[in-house]
Amino acid sequence: MEYWIRRIRTLLSYRLFTLLLLGIVAALTFLLLFSNVRVETYNIRLFSVSEETIRSPKTIIDEQRTEIEQQRAAAEVADIYVFRPEIVDNRTSLIGSIFDFATEFNIDLQQEDNRAASDQVTDDMLEDLKDALSADVSENVTTAIDDHVFEVLLATPDSELENIKNIVLNQIDLTMDSPIKADEITASRNQIENQLLSFSIEENLRQAVTALGQFAIVETNIFDEEQTEAIREQARGAVDPVQILEGQVIVQEGYLIDRDIYRQLEALGLTMNNETITPLLGVLLFSFIVVAVLYFHFSSWNIEEEKKQNYLTLVSMIFLLTLSLMKVTELVRELDLMEIGYIFPVAIASMLIRSMINTRLALVVTILLAASGSIVFNDSLTGSINVEIALYFLFSGLAGILFLSHATRRTHFLRAGLFVGAANVLILFSMLLMENVQYTIMDFLYYFLFASVAGLMASILTIGLLPLFEAGFGILSMMKLVELSNPNHPLLKRILTEAPGTYHHSVMVANLAESACEAIGANGLLARVGCYYHDIGKTKRPHYFIENQMNSQNPHDRLSPEASRDIIISHSLEGAEMLRKYKLPKEFVDIAEQHHGTTLLKFFYYKAKNDGEDVYEEDYRYPGPKPQTKETAVISVADSVEAAVRSMKDPTSEKIKELVHSIVQDRLKDGQFNECDITLKEIETIKRVFCETLNGIFHSRIEYPEFKKEQERKAQA
Repeated sequence: MEYWIRRIRTLLSYRLFTLLLLGIVAALTFLLLFSNVRVETYNIRLFSVSEETIRSPKTIIDEQRTEIEQQRAAAEVADIYVFRPEIVDNRTSLIGSIFDFATEFNIDLQQEDNRAASDQVTDDMLEDLKDALSADVSENVTTAIDDHVFEVLLATPDSELENIKNIVLNQIDLTMDSPIKADEITASRNQIENQLLSFSIEENLRQAVTALGQFAIVETNIFDEEQTEAIREQARGAVDPVQILEGQVIVQEGYLIDRDIYRQLEALGLTMNNETITPLLGVLLFSFIVVAVLYFHFSSWNIEEEKKQNYLTLVSMIFLLTLSLMKVTELVRELDLMEIGYIFPVAIASMLIRSMINTRLALVVTILLAASGSIVFNDSLTGSINVEIALYFLFSGLAGILFLSHATRRTHFLRAGLFVGAANVLILFSMLLMENVQYTIMDFLYYFLFASVAGLMASILTIGLLPLFEAGFGILSMMKLVELSNPNHPLLKRILTEAPGTYHHSVMVANLAESACEAIGANGLLARVGCYYHDIGKTKRPHYFIENQMNSQNPHDRLSPEASRDIIISHSLEGAEMLRKYKLPKEFVDIAEQHHGTTLLKFFYYKAKNDGEDVYEEDYRYPGPKPQTKETAVISVADSVEAAVRSMKDPTSEKIKELVHSIVQDRLKDGQFNECDITLKEIETIKRVFCETLNGIFHSRIEYPEFKKEQERKAQA
């Protein structure tokens, strides 16, 4: 896999490779999720018999039913009437004015026969009264009241007219004292007529005043349209929208599809003539969000492009593989297994990425898979989102990340799987209990089994897939590093048997490098194991290196500086070739090539100059390249420091400190750290850790007096 990725990378630029890969991820994500959001339509007709049970795929508001309920609530609101007392005052004032004008225009006849008096009322007198009543008034009473009434009033003497006026006004007040609606006017007019009958009034005059009293009776309890409509609107607003709930049965199999059912199916978009592309757009947008998250995460990651492409390809494969397994698991729901999603081992993605790359990226993928799982395991309701399964997947993935920290053995993965299973059970039970639904013991046992199996399967699948991804992508995980640190590895056995001094030196350098790397946040385990192999090239000619010269003559004394230079420099190049031959990780090859950088072989360089040769400094430098990573930079300094301190006589704390400072400053001035991202602050931390570690190794030992005397006595003997 790594080979093919490298081949594709040579043909495409980083940006084009990234866009192409993310485009593939988006397309496959869309294809895997679309069937879970695509609303299934049915070829059904009105008044036909349903061939299957149809459920609502989503929750919507039934607009028509809601409107009916709102109209019903508004219709139940009674009309609002408002009593207007000013109408009573206006009507009594009007009737009183009629009597007053009649008094002003009547003739003062003293005859007892009113009929005879009325005969003397002239047309001019009647017209004058009517003109006075119709002038400057809002209501022309002369058109509503018969002229005979005015004639009777004009013919009635003033004294009697005043008395009748008081009676009529009192009766009007009594009748209109209670609110009168429009449909109560007739009853009120009959009431005032009956009341006036109880008074002793001449028949002709009674008829006239009765007509005036009935004319005065009008509606006083007025319908308030504005207030009524406001209350009705409030009643409409108080009606909860009628919903068609997700999962609700719209029509049972074998039942008739009537108008109301057909209307609901149309509103849900389940009929053939109501197909919609909105689910397609939704899953398309979701796929874009997934790849956008991955793109921005990798674009902000400050690592070399080759490694970034490698990681992006790996993460994409793990994401798509996990999503595909989700889809396969979701298809098993046809077996009618309750909540099949809870058995899915979603933590495999989190554990794989955490063990091979880092925690941050594992967390990002966990969130993306939790969101995707909420769509895949949507309880067979297309278009819905399963929030419970999303939370379950999220916490399951988080548990896999947390409990897999510093996993170096396969048993650690199994232990993490058990913890993930326990976390699955806890989060699942918490959600079940919050639902406040009565579950049986068998239900809880069923969920417990699913959640536990999911955790165990996650660890087993991670153990099985991890070597495949490591080999395919050249990923160096912590577990792989621990395996490579085994002394039984052929190369380590070779260096131990053929160059034991170099092996001891490598172990000492490993101790220094691991401590320093951990202090600055670099990969300490990579530094340690890389140190075991960094001088493997010395096994080609072990006796040409001082740590392997056990009380024997130094062969360099018999060689020219050029020959010695070639032998010393070749150990890094030959070591890199040996590591490639045994297919060890690229990181180890880089450490072997870079741990000397382009430093100068000072001893042989100055030896050649002292011999009078015309030499160039570049000829006595290692070919490099310079250290590219923090780990390699630390190893390069640790290698020189350990060798220098080991050659010191009576090393003290001050001597060690001065030596470490001198070596580091020499590397800085020589520009050996220019191509890695190590900082001056980190370099100071490295120097401090080196001094502390070396002081612990080469500390002065206390000689007890008795022991010293015994040693001297034995020496004399």
